[in-house]
Amino acid sequence: MLNLNGKSILVTGGTGSFGKKFISTVLHRFPQVKKVVVYSRDELKQYEMSQQFSPVKYPAMRYFIGDVRDQERLIQATEGIDIVVHAAALKQVPAAEYNPTECIKTNVNGSQNIIKAAITNNVSCVVALSTDKAAAPVNLYGATKLCSDKLFVAANNMRGDRDVKFSVVRYGNVAGSRGSVIPFFMKKRADGFLPITHQDMTRFNISLEGGVALVLFAIENSIGGEIFVSKLPSYRIGDVATAIAPNCEQRIVGIRPGEKLHEEMITQADSFNTIELDRHYIICPTNLQYQGLSKDNYLTNYERFNARSVPVGFSYNSGDNTEWVGVEEIRDIIKTHVDPHFVPSELVEAA
Repeated sequence: MLNLNGKSILVTGGTGSFGKKFISTVLHRFPQVKKVVVYSRDELKQYEMSQQFSPVKYPAMRYFIGDVRDQERLIQATEGIDIVVHAAALKQVPAAEYNPTECIKTNVNGSQNIIKAAITNNVSCVVALSTDKAAAPVNLYGATKLCSDKLFVAANNMRGDRDVKFSVVRYGNVAGSRGSVIPFFMKKRADGFLPITHQDMTRFNISLEGGVALVLFAIENSIGGEIFVSKLPSYRIGDVATAIAPNCEQRIVGIRPGEKLHEEMITQADSFNTIELDRHYIICPTNLQYQGLSKDNYLTNYERFNARSVPVGFSYNSGDNTEWVGVEEIRDIIKTHVDPHFVPSELVEAA
């Protein structure tokens, strides 16, 4: 049973959607947590977050201004830290395409700085957030996150005799997060039409709570080197538009540069090294033989979760998924995770 009471935790990108939900969960589930450090660049967001999680009401809270590009500051921030959750990233696909070196500095170099700081200060556990776009990437953002994933997996070879483990969690689009399709459509429905990139486009769906649960699962169970993937339902972009604004025209605008028709989290090439649990998949590392870790070690470690190998040629793709959410389920997701007062636009007008 996971117990974070008495632990010190640092969250990079801690003022983001995930960071706030993760920290809220930790503070409520583990009231005796020793320290929770928010590490991010934006002083205004930290100030606003401190109004919600005041150090007076939550004495474990700390707020550190810093950039993951700054290795010296990270080494300072991770002193005395037990667990690092690395959520900081530049993740807007068009911005990354236009500013590639900036994306690389944060997503790739920043990841290496996290690894260096964790090893320097004997952090015991590091969990890095990845994305479905890191599987067979077609845009720079996905490519930098794939590089980041590789760095964190390989970091387990750099730990020597230190008791530190590095792992990665990978999941799909977060319902209601900044820049996601649901809040975008909710704003655009006032225009009388919704721009749809492709009538067949699909995406994986996960809630912030689901993302937090995956990270906590990794903290509790990882032996190092895993890429954890949640089993998630898919949705069709057209169904999201219908759920939000059934009376609006769905105007096809075409797939944008760097965008996929369907998202993939596990490729066929990964199938040789992937195991399936009851509620997750794990892509096992192939380069940790010096640590005595092979696929068999992961099957043994996760046997209590009914671990088994996936078939050769298996892939995990939002278009080929076996679990789907339809229009009414999407509306329930919006009410639960985005806006409890949500009403489809045709009902708003009827009222």
